[in-house]
Amino acid sequence: MVRTPSTMAPLGSRAPDFSLYDVRDGAIVTRDGAKGPKGLLVMFLCNHCPYVKHVRTALAEFGREYQDRGLGMVAISSNDADAYPDDGPDRMRQEARDAGYVFPYCFDETQEVAKAYQAACTPDLFLYDPTLRLVYRGQLDETRPNGGKPATGRDLRAAADALIAGRAPVPDQIASIGCNIKWKPGNEPE
Repeated sequence: MVRTPSTMAPLGSRAPDFSLYDVRDGAIVTRDGAKGPKGLLVMFLCNHCPYVKHVRTALAEFGREYQDRGLGMVAISSNDADAYPDDGPDRMRQEARDAGYVFPYCFDETQEVAKAYQAACTPDLFLYDPTLRLVYRGQLDETRPNGGKPATGRDLRAAADALIAGRAPVPDQIASIGCNIKWKPGNEPE
């Protein structure tokens, strides 16, 4: 387990477009189609990472609560499924069911979407306003695996609450920490 921080993409940057399939039902999911009236949360996850396992219940709860409040959401796995078969589409489909994800869980086989978002770790979270400008990137909350505390989603919830209320989330944001994205050989970002 390599502790990797998120890259902390510049606030105000525009959400890159994407078109990926949802492993849950095979539907094509796009950036604009996933966006809700209050904005869009893009989450880079995977199945085997202990950091994601630690937050999966909190993410599922967040999804159920905030989709009802107008926030669109999509989770994306960009890991090399050849080297990490637990992160392939079949196991992703099972994970989405087991975790209770109500949002699309998409497979980024080429890893181009992860590169476009400057995703570095799992979980890596990007919250965009209704105009698709980045307003939050960082940790779900301060908890970590084996820390003895359950994930609450405190930091992401505060950012989403501010966004939904029409306020800017706080500019002082803490990088997410997780496992590095498992890049295909020769496909690592520059």
